[in-house]
Amino acid sequence: MPGGLMALLDDVSVIARAAAASIDDVSVAAGKAGTKAAGVVIDDAAVTPGYVTGLSPARELPIIWNITKGSLRNKLLILLPGALLLSWLLPQAIIFLLMLGGCYLSYEGAEKVLEKFGEPKHGQTLQDPIEDLAEFEKDRINGAIRTDMILSAEIMAISLNEIATISDSFWVRAAALAAVGIAITFAVYGAVALIVKMDDVGLHLAERNNGLAKRVGRMLLHAMPRLLVALSAIGTVAMLWVGGGIILHGLEEIGLHAPAEWAHGVQHAVEQATGALSGVLGWASYAGISALFGLVLGGVIVFVLHHVLKLGAHAEAH
Repeated sequence: MPGGLMALLDDVSVIARAAAASIDDVSVAAGKAGTKAAGVVIDDAAVTPGYVTGLSPARELPIIWNITKGSLRNKLLILLPGALLLSWLLPQAIIFLLMLGGCYLSYEGAEKVLEKFGEPKHGQTLQDPIEDLAEFEKDRINGAIRTDMILSAEIMAISLNEIATISDSFWVRAAALAAVGIAITFAVYGAVALIVKMDDVGLHLAERNNGLAKRVGRMLLHAMPRLLVALSAIGTVAMLWVGGGIILHGLEEIGLHAPAEWAHGVQHAVEQATGALSGVLGWASYAGISALFGLVLGGVIVFVLHHVLKLGAHAEAH
């Protein structure tokens, strides 16, 4: 009996060490993957506030929560199993799906830019008469979840690519992808909730008797409109930057190296010429070229869809 008990305890300790090692693998993989997906996360956080601004303040947090739930469904019920199956059955298809998502992001970003220069708006906006507010809100949520699907697909694909370099275990990959998806979702939409409620916090502080609280509250109230304008611009640029960058990388992966090599050549030239700021300015130059590439590609898609095929009328507001 004592020998059997010791053998059992030894087996338990081996299992525990294996489990601890797996958990460590998952945490390392999730951390590395989350870092690599940072650019898409910025895009997601910048784009989303536009879907709730202009509506009743009482509906802002419920709308964000509905988008959050939709984002979790996208990541955990659709994209996670899809990414794992594709990586197992048809890994060659992942790059083409990424490029399709890049085209969509480029189209969305270019459409917003062109609307600023007189292109007719597509879909109902807050400036139009809204006959059914509940339906309008539902359309906005669905539009945000559709955009989130593309951004989440990029996050999961980037994460899977990073995780694959760390572990070959199916379960480690699945757990790490789930951890990245959940953490990024709550980080993004938690930040969005704080942003859209900043004016309410500012109003509450401005009405207090404390002098410091009043000053902080007024500062928040004055900053909020500028922040929303800045986020709208950042979101549009980020769509073009991420979309164009995905296409450049995808072309390189399928054998068309010239566009990406030229962009990297510009990046290296900037890095060599800028000394201490080489890292930041080199990255900015490549991101700028990616955004311009996305704008041109997206503009072509907008023209074909809106003016040739007469398609592309969005349900979401701009």
